Amino acid sequence: MRSLDVARATCERLHPGLCAALAAAPLAEHESSQSTSIKTFRAHGGAGLLVPAAHGGAGANALDAVRVTRAVSSYAPSLGAAVTMHHFTVAMLFTLAETAGRLTPAQTTLLHRVAPEGLLMASGWAEGKPNANILTPSVTARPAPGGGFLISGSKKPCSLSASMDLLTASVALPDPDGGSTLAVLLIPADAPGISVDPFWATYVLPAAETDEVRLTDVHVPEELIIRTVPDDPQRLDDLQTSGFVWFEMMITSVYLGAASALVEQVVASGRGSVTDRAAVAVGLESAIAAVEGVARAVLDGVDGDEAVAAVLVARYAAQEAIGRAVDLAVELLGGLSFIRSGDVAYLASAARPLVFHPPSRTSAAQPLLDYFAGQPLVLS
Repeated sequence: MRSLDVARATCERLHPGLCAALAAAPLAEHESSQSTSIKTFRAHGGAGLLVPAAHGGAGANALDAVRVTRAVSSYAPSLGAAVTMHHFTVAMLFTLAETAGRLTPAQTTLLHRVAPEGLLMASGWAEGKPNANILTPSVTARPAPGGGFLISGSKKPCSLSASMDLLTASVALPDPDGGSTLAVLLIPADAPGISVDPFWATYVLPAAETDEVRLTDVHVPEELIIRTVPDDPQRLDDLQTSGFVWFEMMITSVYLGAASALVEQVVASGRGSVTDRAAVAVGLESAIAAVEGVARAVLDGVDGDEAVAAVLVARYAAQEAIGRAVDLAVELLGGLSFIRSGDVAYLASAARPLVFHPPSRTSAAQPLLDYFAGQPLVLS
């Protein structure tokens, strides 16, 4: 399938040998709890995809990133889902690194180790909380006697929980005046007080290492805290906007990749009518084009409410397109394909969880309608 060939060629350009290494193992192996796909990803420089070339990374842009994500996910959906959390965090933090005064020397030094050392970042945001924005704080903080803060709380689900080198988390830091300031924490995964407990119970995407990460009075020094500076507490500031747009683009591409693996089989099989095969491909390609359109807009400098609205439109359109494409693809591939291999049933299941990621379509409906009517976009 041409769009998948393009995505895989992009992956080969940025991570030589990664697609071949993933293709060498069967889907069932990638999608088992004993999968080694994260190690394969790390060994091929995957951690540095969005790290600027000046700091040893691949220096990928937004369009490259969604294509690489789709390519990786066509072989190993769990891997795509797991490393999306790393990628969007890296994109967000390096965006901030370009803004004078936003990062401390310690934070900058840590970021510059990501590509050379293959450091992976797990993300302790608000995923898993109904109707929550992904950057809503999921942990609490109290001032530490010697400076910095003591962090407690739980993040579930938390992907990359077994392979993370760093845990990033949003937190509301208490202010002296009784208010609070949204901040992002950079926490070494081996810090005292961090533990990992089982959480993921479904057979879908088990290799994403998605379990519960608990923090009990974990000390985070001031130099590893990134504070936001919103001019309006209800609006997305530069940190939230950057992270949100990257997350939505890439997580949508994960499930488009899983669906593409099914549609690729349909296109190659010749089964069903020409009209039905074309309908499967056209539906999925329209969703891919929408996400790539957002990536191109980001490259052109679109940001703020416009970028957030665009990525949400693309994401919700993709949800619907994936559902239709997967259903028809399974039908066209036929009962024998379904019976003889678990791959068809697994990919059909692995392509659908986009609907579970925040913000839900229901929670975003009124904010999007307000935006379409000319009002600011305010996500709760």
